Amino acid sequence: MSDEFQYDVLIIGSGASGLGLALQLPDTFRIAVLSKASLTSGSTYQAQGGVAAVLDDTDSTQAHIQDTITAGANLSRKDAVKFTVEHGKESIDWLIQQGVPFTQEGNEYHLTKEGGHSHRRIIHSADATGQAIQQTLIERAKACSNIDLFEDRIAVDLITRHKLNLPDNRCIGAYVLNHNTGHVDVFKAGSTVLATGGVSKAYLYTSNPDGASGDGIAMAWRAGCRVGNLEFNQFHPTCLYHPQAKSFLISEAVRGEGGKLRLPDGSRFMDKFDERGELAPRDIVARAIDHEMKRLGCDCVFLDISHKPAEFIKQHFPTIYERCLKYGIDITREAIPVVPAAHYTCGGIMTNQHGMSDVEGLYAIGETSFTGLHGANRLASNSLLECIVYASSAARHITSHNHPLGELPEIPAWDESQVTNSDEDVIIAHNWDELRRFMWDYVGIVRTNKRLQRAKHRVDLLQQEISEYYSNYKVSRDLLELRNLAVVADLIIRSAMQRQESRGLHYTLDYPKSGAEARDTILTPVNYDWR
Repeated sequence: MSDEFQYDVLIIGSGASGLGLALQLPDTFRIAVLSKASLTSGSTYQAQGGVAAVLDDTDSTQAHIQDTITAGANLSRKDAVKFTVEHGKESIDWLIQQGVPFTQEGNEYHLTKEGGHSHRRIIHSADATGQAIQQTLIERAKACSNIDLFEDRIAVDLITRHKLNLPDNRCIGAYVLNHNTGHVDVFKAGSTVLATGGVSKAYLYTSNPDGASGDGIAMAWRAGCRVGNLEFNQFHPTCLYHPQAKSFLISEAVRGEGGKLRLPDGSRFMDKFDERGELAPRDIVARAIDHEMKRLGCDCVFLDISHKPAEFIKQHFPTIYERCLKYGIDITREAIPVVPAAHYTCGGIMTNQHGMSDVEGLYAIGETSFTGLHGANRLASNSLLECIVYASSAARHITSHNHPLGELPEIPAWDESQVTNSDEDVIIAHNWDELRRFMWDYVGIVRTNKRLQRAKHRVDLLQQEISEYYSNYKVSRDLLELRNLAVVADLIIRSAMQRQESRGLHYTLDYPKSGAEARDTILTPVNYDWR
């Protein structure tokens, strides 16, 4: 049987932004936090590097702002950058108050430096910062009687008044699949928050966990929200290249602490591409690696920090050291084989500084949102910062603007009377594989008009197949993720086709130079007029 739940605030996503928001709402609010799998299955838990913020007297907010804008290829929205950077220290102070065990040297917090930063400003917990933040926030949330944590819950679609044929388009909750029972439940809420992460699983090679399928972006688009700058997909330059490693990231901080990129013959190459060498922004480093791999026909390049003392390496990168050792690679003695992999979605659901989307009652925070902070390329370690800053801002706005539950209409139960169980799940697997392969081949690090046209043709056919399948069979996690991936892949392709220049993470051989004016790419759903 399906169930109905009622909460003041429904938060879809259990990473740093989702839990950070839940913990900053009043304890008089009843709050639901949904996780697709376990509470530690998202991208936050896997984040290694740290959180960027101005915490040292030798640094300045202006320097952090400029570094962000420079990395973003002058497309970052200055008001969003200023807002985020200026709220950096208070966000770190809040994390410290929650009990996050950031690494210290003596009585001071240790700050590291990463690509694109002009100062040491990355506060971290060894090389497993995301894990430290996630575990701390989970413990805090579990101790709050007003917060209910749901695992193995996959949102199917948002519920809006428009979909119920009522006036206006306010979001009033979501239909949610209980993976354990197979039933779709109703979650009614005064405010609904998407904190669902990015869409890097649209690509064949990614550093992201399996759940990064763009669910929030796809659901928001179907509900009537605009999206922005989805052509800017960040490829992390250094993902461990090993058949059993799947998606293990080698942190930016390895290069920040002196790691050198080398070709198979041992020679360095980054100085040929940028005067900053290994500390150039991620888009430049990823493109350089991609160029060298294609030029030489090699499967990977190598990241070498073995010239540093072994104890230094073990102290600063214990997680990376242990994981590589598991695969027979001793990073204190030899270089690490690495390849670029899809890592971060810089665009997303358009929001303001309160995390508000175009649809009343619907908020989006974290990687699923487009605040304007990242521009055409995210500066390293600005992502966790954005999560906490906008979680705080959204919490303040929801606190003063939340819609009373008593004023929400009745919501009909999910109707599955016209569908059956599928006996052809192999179709989902085949479509999933095809989508990720053509996105990697045609909409990857280097693009062309012809490649994008091929991808658009393929994704149109896939969406037709998926729509027919979705209409006839009971929903499952795999089907929902495939449906959402196809929607967001289409949005990425359409955005890339509109940008007739190369800027930041969008590099096309047909337009290799940047245009004179930096503009956002904004897509609007059909039949919605956003004044």
